[in-house]
Amino acid sequence: MSNAFGTDRPSDVPPPAPDRVGPVQLGLDTFGDVTELPDGSVKSDAQSIRDVVEQAVLADQLGIDFIGVGEHHRADFIVSAPEVVLAAIAASTSTIRLGSAVTVLSSDDPVRVYERFATVDAISDGRAEVILGRGSFTESFPLFGYELSDYEVLFEEKLQLWSALRGGDKVTWSGTKRASLVEQDVFPKLEHGPIPTWIGVGGSPQSVIRAASYGMPLFLAIIGGQPAQFAPFSRLYRQALAQLELPQQPIAMHSPGFVAATDEEAAERYWPYHKAVTDQLGRERGWPPLDVAGYRAGLSAGGSLYVGSPETVARKIARNMRILGVSRFDMRYATGRLPHEDMMRSIELYGTQVAPRVRELLAEPVPVP
Repeated sequence: MSNAFGTDRPSDVPPPAPDRVGPVQLGLDTFGDVTELPDGSVKSDAQSIRDVVEQAVLADQLGIDFIGVGEHHRADFIVSAPEVVLAAIAASTSTIRLGSAVTVLSSDDPVRVYERFATVDAISDGRAEVILGRGSFTESFPLFGYELSDYEVLFEEKLQLWSALRGGDKVTWSGTKRASLVEQDVFPKLEHGPIPTWIGVGGSPQSVIRAASYGMPLFLAIIGGQPAQFAPFSRLYRQALAQLELPQQPIAMHSPGFVAATDEEAAERYWPYHKAVTDQLGRERGWPPLDVAGYRAGLSAGGSLYVGSPETVARKIARNMRILGVSRFDMRYATGRLPHEDMMRSIELYGTQVAPRVRELLAEPVPVP
């Protein structure tokens, strides 16, 4: 079936893929975009933050597995302290897991990251988790006094320290970019064991191998191109864990999306907001403006946009989860100034129709081509 942008529903027949590890999970995440009111004016940062909490509460009520909140330090995103937002969500929800999307570890202090997430874990009764990454923006480096020339060493050293901290035990550690620690205790203490930690990867084999070397689950951030192009990363990760004689871990993926009643409605509604965000990034990074042909590529069966009716989105999620051998899919439901009401409707459809349909599709035998 084609929609107004000329794209087709994905095939049910994926190519061979690595086996999934762990139960199937369907989550959501947001960067906390500044949104607009019905008259087109921009909401206050404060109201947009309150909207994020309301969106997460709805996701919890619908039985969605996870809500992630991004960290940014720029005008178009309003969440600079995701753990504070997650604490508010924790106090208003009961079952949904809560995490970052992502924590920019390079420009943060791992001890403070532990303290904040251990606090969220306490408030939520063990529902906190962390996705660590280097982020797709660099504004936090000058803001917090770090040099971009130290980009690699900062992440590597801080990841080493986080790995030692995440269980809540006393830590002895030394590096070149932070004061050493000797038998340092950290608080609050955890009730439910080490904080679950994923390592976010955007497209680097070295980052995939790094995640395997720490024995941490892999999170693939797929925001452009074709998801199938990331299948070699899944295989590389599995192979690296096996060579290191470490247990196999789950793999997750994150991509943008929007769900509406029909393919046509979703594509038309999402287009101006997606284009505005893409064009803004293009101006910053030297990309050409997004045209309709590029949008169609993203909407297509092989593209990275999960935009359409519940059935179309569910089939595309299930197909790519099979291709990549992932057990968890998180949809970034907020894009640019897309109004809160549209996001709430998309979340409702995702929780009531997309998520259960994905589980049905993944429970079926893979069709023979």
